Amino acid sequence: MNKIKLIGLFVILVIAFTQVTNFAQKQESKLKYYQDFMSFKGDNEKTRLDVFIQVPYNAVQFVKTGQGFEAAYSVTVSVFDEEKKNLITEKIWNEKIVAISFELTTSPENFNLGHRSFELTPGNYLIRTSITDKDSKNEYSSENKIPIKELIASPSLSDIMLISRRTVVEGNSKIIPNVSRNIVTDKDPLSMFYEIYSDTSANLFIDYEIIDDQEAQVLKTSEKINIKAGNNQIFHNIDSLTLNLGKNLLKITLRDSSGKVYDASVKSFVSRWAGVPVTLTDLDKAVDQMIYLANPEDLTLINSADTRQEKAKRFVAFWKKQDPNPADDFNPVFNEYYNRVNQANENFTTYSLEGWRSDRGMVLIILGSPDNIDRHPFEYYAKPYEVWQYYNLNKQFLFVDYTGFGDYRLDPSTPLYGDLYRFRY
Repeated sequence: MNKIKLIGLFVILVIAFTQVTNFAQKQESKLKYYQDFMSFKGDNEKTRLDVFIQVPYNAVQFVKTGQGFEAAYSVTVSVFDEEKKNLITEKIWNEKIVAISFELTTSPENFNLGHRSFELTPGNYLIRTSITDKDSKNEYSSENKIPIKELIASPSLSDIMLISRRTVVEGNSKIIPNVSRNIVTDKDPLSMFYEIYSDTSANLFIDYEIIDDQEAQVLKTSEKINIKAGNNQIFHNIDSLTLNLGKNLLKITLRDSSGKVYDASVKSFVSRWAGVPVTLTDLDKAVDQMIYLANPEDLTLINSADTRQEKAKRFVAFWKKQDPNPADDFNPVFNEYYNRVNQANENFTTYSLEGWRSDRGMVLIILGSPDNIDRHPFEYYAKPYEVWQYYNLNKQFLFVDYTGFGDYRLDPSTPLYGDLYRFRY
């Protein structure tokens, strides 16, 4: 069997979900790129850190060319010590995306995947990733404290890579990682790859455990494994996995028959339902956020469920009734509603209030993106205010920042009531 190459050809079309809407174009928005960090055994007692950066097509700016559409961005991965006092190493590279049609550039299913490796001494590091869009000049960044495993002991476990899919190119197996770590429960298996390093052959046991965001164990399985001296590459699938919506932790433990633990690795991931935006990870909060669409009786029914599973079932049933085409998995009404919730949170959250609970968030969620926003943040004789215009409704709404802290309130002169207070899809 050919050794799996973790560096090589990566497929740039990967299935995932993201959202970019008209409102996000009118407000300063954040780039939704995904990143993952994994430790594998390196040379000379060092550890190889693999860094993956996955950027959605619809999060970068495309320019029309003679051959179609092109987008370009640069990626910088900077490795600092834990206190960020010293830059240890850095890699900078350019990525280019070519699409033959405009539809491909806006599809939420298309991504570009980049990868670089670093040989590091085991320990704790701060890693900064940044992306600069070549055309718009917008820059986005993220900082993460990453522990780099020591993999000298025998036997030992690498970090876990979740797999989107595997393919074969010119006789060599290639792994396409699931960088977003989103799993569609009841549909996708939980596929993973990891390595076991050992100085000798041995018969050992592997325990697989999944813990949900309530710290409850939802799965535990074990299997016996015969490992050889050297590097053992392990692929494993957990099929028919039923999980609640939200964050989970996968733990793999390497032990012997007596229960002696040699090593363990953990990986966080998010379980979601088909057609659900990746930003929706908290069922209780998702139910609370339904107040602009659901009536009090619907909310009472969902919240009165005796178990979390029953609550999830009632939640899904409510949204299925809103689906214009319930025959397929994708629910455009559900998707649009929570996209608006997410946009409200990104743009209107203050130190004391989540964006979806704000007056601007309420109007955005119910009516959608305004056709025009007239902003007046520095008026000498008036409080900061905004005027939102909806041409098709022949309505405008006045929001005033009475406190000066960005907490814009809907002015009583332009109320949202009656037929206007109806979710428009």
